Amino acid sequence: MVEQITPEGFAAWTQAAGAQGTAPLLLDVREPAEWRAASVAPQGCELLQMPMHTVPARLAELDRDRPVAVLCHHGGRSMQVAMFLRQHGFERVANVAGGIDAWSRQLDPSVPRY
Repeated sequence: MVEQITPEGFAAWTQAAGAQGTAPLLLDVREPAEWRAASVAPQGCELLQMPMHTVPARLAELDRDRPVAVLCHHGGRSMQVAMFLRQHGFERVANVAGGIDAWSRQLDPSVPRY
């Protein structure tokens, strides 16, 4: 099962995940044009932009022992990637429910909506 975290709960998730000794990763699986339209760089974690279609080929770049939260536009692609990661041995995986759109609506209205 993949944990669902809201943008409002992301800071608490990051703090809890980071308490285990490794800074969590926010994996943004949107396309480059989407990153240019809107992006976030929350404190307490590392941001890695990796389009969804590249994740299988780049899986070795990710640390299975590191907490990973996956982000997309509305939460669908990120959920698919989060489930893929779980199937490949990643135990601490969360989906950012509602994606960057919810991030803008719930947490930071300065993040552009598209």
